[in-house]
Amino acid sequence: MPELPDITVYVERVRDVLQGEVLRSVRMLNAFVLRTAVPPVTALEGRTVVDARNLGKRVVLEFDGGLFLVIHLMIAGRLRWLAAQAKTPGRIALAAFVFDHGQLVLTEAGTKRRASIHVVEGAAALAALDPGGIDVFVADLAAFRERLVRENHTLKRALTDPRAFSGIGNAYSDEILHRAQLSPFALTQSLDDATIERLHLATRTVLDEWTTRLRTEAGAWPEKVTAFHPEMAVHGRYGQPCPTCGSPVQRIVYADNEANYCARCQTGGRLLADRAFSRLLKDSWPKHIDDLA
Repeated sequence: MPELPDITVYVERVRDVLQGEVLRSVRMLNAFVLRTAVPPVTALEGRTVVDARNLGKRVVLEFDGGLFLVIHLMIAGRLRWLAAQAKTPGRIALAAFVFDHGQLVLTEAGTKRRASIHVVEGAAALAALDPGGIDVFVADLAAFRERLVRENHTLKRALTDPRAFSGIGNAYSDEILHRAQLSPFALTQSLDDATIERLHLATRTVLDEWTTRLRTEAGAWPEKVTAFHPEMAVHGRYGQPCPTCGSPVQRIVYADNEANYCARCQTGGRLLADRAFSRLLKDSWPKHIDDLA
């Protein structure tokens, strides 16, 4: 799923390309992607794009007259910028928003249709779509601490909770926790002040570094948006050497998610128990990174 660095770059490019432009027509290519009926999506036609912003992991286009187009890409959704008369890319195209000099096309790979479009009127209606997570670049350390320890969850769950923090998902939570040298399953209310401060700094630093990197790589438009990058420290790098200590990156899979981590850097060498394989292997399950040698 595109996370805050990806969404930030999308918003910047959308603003560059569309601010001040008039939406000429809307083509809904999949009936299920539109989740609102009032106001109708056709109410956007003939209106000018005033600004673009993010709302958590959502991309928001603001139009004159107080209308907002809210696009949630979910896991496989992507935004493409094509020529106005270009053919939309087959079955993966869900909607096209046509302007004089091009069209913004929402696509979604795969067969599951999770991406969504909302059209709402007024600031209050837009705010109702906000899950409430704080912007870590705006929130100070005190606000970060308050959100982190409000409930006693694992760090992985807390960082990816959109009600707590805005725009952080599976990929960047792995990178943040590696940078902070913290276990993904450490409990939030067990952390001391110094550790929370280290996590706060790591969160800002990782998200800022990756936003800068993706902004540079995107050029005129981000064409290859992915959660997996070879430059990442641990996410998507199971079995590969940790860039800090050289130990093989570990992975545990749970529910529909996974956590990637370095045992030596983050858990004192201890291998976290996988709910499936550790139960299967029982006493044969290795307890320490050195047991894998």
